[in-house]
Amino acid sequence: MIGTLAWKRILPKGLIPLGAVLLGAVLFAGGFPNLIWNEGLPVLAWIAYVPVFWLSYREGWIGSCFWGALYGYSAYGLFNYWLNVFHPLAGLIVGIIYLVFFMILFPLLKLGVVLFPRRGYLLQVLLWMSFEYVRTQGFLGYPYGITGYSQWRLIPLIQIADIFGVWGVSLLVVFPSAWLAAAIAYIEKAGGAPWGERLKRFLRQERVWGILWLGAVIGTVVYGYTAQIAYADAPSVRIALIQHNTDPWRGGIKEYRKNYEVLKRLSDEALRADPKPDLVVWSETAFVPRIYWHITYRDDPPSYTLVKELMDYVSAQEVPFVIGNDDARKDPAKNPQGDHRIDYNAVMVFDRGAITGVYRKLHLVPFTEHFPYKKQLPLIYEALENADTHFWEQGDEATVFTVNGLKFSSPICFEDTFGYLSRDFVRNGAELIVNLSNDAWSNSLPAQMQHLAMALFRAVENRRAMVRSTASGQTCAIDPNGAIIAMAEPFVETQLTVQVPVITRDSWYTQYGDFLPRGCAAAAGILLILGVGGSILKHIKKEMPVD
Repeated sequence: MIGTLAWKRILPKGLIPLGAVLLGAVLFAGGFPNLIWNEGLPVLAWIAYVPVFWLSYREGWIGSCFWGALYGYSAYGLFNYWLNVFHPLAGLIVGIIYLVFFMILFPLLKLGVVLFPRRGYLLQVLLWMSFEYVRTQGFLGYPYGITGYSQWRLIPLIQIADIFGVWGVSLLVVFPSAWLAAAIAYIEKAGGAPWGERLKRFLRQERVWGILWLGAVIGTVVYGYTAQIAYADAPSVRIALIQHNTDPWRGGIKEYRKNYEVLKRLSDEALRADPKPDLVVWSETAFVPRIYWHITYRDDPPSYTLVKELMDYVSAQEVPFVIGNDDARKDPAKNPQGDHRIDYNAVMVFDRGAITGVYRKLHLVPFTEHFPYKKQLPLIYEALENADTHFWEQGDEATVFTVNGLKFSSPICFEDTFGYLSRDFVRNGAELIVNLSNDAWSNSLPAQMQHLAMALFRAVENRRAMVRSTASGQTCAIDPNGAIIAMAEPFVETQLTVQVPVITRDSWYTQYGDFLPRGCAAAAGILLILGVGGSILKHIKKEMPVD
């Protein structure tokens, strides 16, 4: 009987935060491209974190850690469900990483309202912005789920990215969740009056920040309609984007040959068009046999034969080709074992058969392309190596190609999700961003749309047109305002020839980068120090004897 009564008291108490966590996870995932809404439902993002912030008022320190961990695992498990298609280990690793991240963040959110009971929600917004920025840094950097990306189809709203990057959009979208959660907590805590009266009281007290936010939204939209670039008279270039609709790494030499035949056929279709394209682009590692390696060493006759056929083909073309490939080189310093081979995930430019430029991927995908802790974590390294992974060496230069007077850079797949990298390319002189991607392994339209949503911001941030040549979608052209000019149907063999403007105007973001999230992190740190210091001083004064 006692046990039954205890469960009746415990279960409802546990169900409330559990419901809040699950609701928050659903709202979060729903704001981005997902299985129900291909482009996501952006309005959900504006309230997605209300349950999260509300829990910080309700739960204790241990509860904050627990529910934060559960939220991190469930939210990213739902949002990035497609990672499990690649390998169950990938989904598990990402889930555990965000379990830990949110287990740390939730107590910090609680600390914000403990230190500043009246307006702790302002510190919570700064903490959330800091968290979004920090988790894009270093080896574990992973931009999927940054709040601002949920608004990718609202062209007027996202124009402020040319000043603040995606972070300006995130700040606008995160604020109402924190403010509304504070309102709910105030209504719950304040007694002695009907809830409507308590709400009016909160609105009177916090109207200034609400009005400032509303003004910022209006100002953002006005700016969005006035700041868009008119490019009708700008010089342009025609680019053929080849989508072969296969995961190029599946199979062996026979499959590589079939894939090559598809790439060649689609390229020929584009080259027969009138007018012809100025450039033909194949996706990330579209051609798998190592071109430089097999031309140089010829240690695998079947692979060399296929490479020779490719070289003969591009040598006969008047149009330069941009091809994703494994750039293997001998480097005894980096690999003293065996044949000393080092592999780079690379982009190669071919002009009349000659390799005229090579870019090697700078920001590798953690765990699946790069794992620097082989000695420290050998079991994890071995598990990853036995999975469908391709470890690469990291490149060291933000390369800008020059082809027939056109200056462009080619971030590879995951790289176009990082604002800093495209910014580096543009600062080095790139007039166009040419992304090569392969998301075919995910077999998921939401995965490809989530990737596109992030890539689109790189165009707005730097006021550069972008084209994307992908293995299975979303192959497209994006103008400097973030509007999609043309997009190929996903999961079909096709080619898409697009005409895009060549813009040389630099944006504020290109010049100054991620100053907003860094400023938020600095402000959050200062407020935490002041809040903790003030709390300690109050405690000391309280404990001091009174004369």
